[in-house]
Amino acid sequence: MTSKNILLTTFAVLVSYSVWAADNGKMFQYSTTIEKERPELNQETRDLIAAYRKNPTDANYTALRKQVEINYDKVLDRKKAKLEELKQTAKEAKKIEEMRVIVDEMIRDRENRINQSMSRFTDERLRPNARENKNGFLPVLGAAQNVSIAYTPVTNAEYDAYLASKGVKVAHKNTDYPVVNVSYKDAVAYCEWLSKKDGKAKYRLPTETEWELAAGHMPKDADMNCGTQTGIVSVNTYDKTITASGAIDMWGNVWEWTSTPKGKGYVVKGGAWNTPKTNCRTENRDESRPGNQGYDNVGFRIIREQYPISIF
Repeated sequence: MTSKNILLTTFAVLVSYSVWAADNGKMFQYSTTIEKERPELNQETRDLIAAYRKNPTDANYTALRKQVEINYDKVLDRKKAKLEELKQTAKEAKKIEEMRVIVDEMIRDRENRINQSMSRFTDERLRPNARENKNGFLPVLGAAQNVSIAYTPVTNAEYDAYLASKGVKVAHKNTDYPVVNVSYKDAVAYCEWLSKKDGKAKYRLPTETEWELAAGHMPKDADMNCGTQTGIVSVNTYDKTITASGAIDMWGNVWEWTSTPKGKGYVVKGGAWNTPKTNCRTENRDESRPGNQGYDNVGFRIIREQYPISIF
């Protein structure tokens, strides 16, 4: 396979998690709306991506964006048609409401989701194997060039190491579970400790936008801890479900703190084991928590900002 074909294959995989990824295969336990079509990245879009990568002019960017908009609107039209069909055929109101939420969200979020897809497609770091976990962090395509995100949420073992450095002897039993009952302030303190310990990078909580770029669109057929378990599980339990960045466990299991303020608290993303499936969607922006306390279904994942390499 040529390097060009490998690159295009990488694009195709990413697109399955992007704005026009439709739904196929098994659903979550409590899901009711099944759509079997999964449109692949068409050749015209592939050619436009390749053209922009080879020659990143304004004209090539505009042509690519126009095609991305066409692709998005085709999916939106199908969702609208499905909603109308369900209004006539659905025996349960929740089926209609689930699709209505998706349609309303796609209409409201159209510009943002197209912009996010474009930022990923034009990121210089998009290369074959970009989503392979090599050192615990993966590039957040579409974000700043020095920004990467942790492969998993911070685990009990990782947080216990931080507590031990402060002289606090706390040993969680399930070391590979995501740590919970950590307030926003404590999560920030953990990041500051890790930054000082590393000395070569800054660690922090992701913004809501960075989190969404890293996650990409949540496909309905993704395996995740939402309505399937009776509590929190290991961060590696659903490691076959890979997000746009290549990170795992971003949907379900535990909510994740972000640094984006909302009301009197901070945005949390991704849903948890005991939340409705619709709350786990990447585009859900309704959830926040006060930052001065911890919660038994909220954890956190960290961003790494690599410091510039000095030439002196």
